[in-house]
Amino acid sequence: MIPVAAQPEPRTFETKVRKKGLAHLAQKGYALNQPLPPKADIKPYWRDCLNDLHKAYGGVCAYLCVFFERVMGGGSVDHFIAKSANARLAYDWNNYRLVCSTMNSRKRDYTDVLDPFFLAPDLFRLQLSTGHIYPNPSLDVRAMRIVEETIDRLGLDDPQCRELRARWYQDYLEYGLPADYLKKKSPFVWQEANRQGLL
Repeated sequence: MIPVAAQPEPRTFETKVRKKGLAHLAQKGYALNQPLPPKADIKPYWRDCLNDLHKAYGGVCAYLCVFFERVMGGGSVDHFIAKSANARLAYDWNNYRLVCSTMNSRKRDYTDVLDPFFLAPDLFRLQLSTGHIYPNPSLDVRAMRIVEETIDRLGLDDPQCRELRARWYQDYLEYGLPADYLKKKSPFVWQEANRQGLL
């Protein structure tokens, strides 16, 4: 993971998502500043802004830090603060993180994942040849534990994630990809290679 700069709310968000969502919650009788009732079924108006979210964040998953094509249907909206925890935030642009569907299914409503919008730089390190992700060894014990919890919760170091990151770096080397292209497609790999002076 690397820090993600929050992007401004699109002009159409208010009418496409927020107004409809808040009216829907009012119709259901759900308090806006409270958790949703168990098994509450609310309308997924947030899906109507997925194209905007993909465009705003360059198609890069906020957790895996790899570009994915919107047309393939692999993208989703992660409510960083879970819908079940705060009804109003179900329809709040600032609570949305663009993520691939795999990361969203792993994040779910857990609260022990670091927020890419408020991530300190240089918390995570990457072994480029293998794709292995790990905490920066210079972190103190508490920070290291928090980073490890995020890696474990999201499965960021599972074999498939490792292979994906390693492949991007190998393709960069083997095919002479431009550094700017690597930055667009796999920004964490680009950042680590740049940090090591390999670009």
